Amino acid sequence: MRGLLLALLGGACITLQGVANAQISRDIGTWQAATITQLTGFLISLLILLFTRDRKQGWAKRVNPLYITGGGFAAIIIFSEVTAIKGVGVTLTVSALLIAQLLLTFLIDTKGWFGVLKRTMRLPQFIGLGMMVAGVIILKF
Repeated sequence: MRGLLLALLGGACITLQGVANAQISRDIGTWQAATITQLTGFLISLLILLFTRDRKQGWAKRVNPLYITGGGFAAIIIFSEVTAIKGVGVTLTVSALLIAQLLLTFLIDTKGWFGVLKRTMRLPQFIGLGMMVAGVIILKF
């Protein structure tokens, strides 16, 4: 239950961040909005880290260098989301983002990429994915 609630909170924050970034980018520019977002995210994360006193030694050495680059995707995410919101609106943008996430996570789960446990997708998962794609198409028109 906790995981589901945190997923809902994360989804809500993604939407709020996208809308806020779109407004910031209108005032000062898209890359400036990405910079501000990354900086504030870093500072808040650092404060939480210091507050929780999670001082595990050598943590950076235990992480695969490929995965450390994951934070760099945020710049692409912010730019893409802000530009899309300006062009097609919040609802269609978030819907398309969710479908892109689902398609990629589907591949990651079925192929076992990045060390995750391989999972078999069944008909209900395919139907659900198809319904989401159909929903985005309906939203577009």
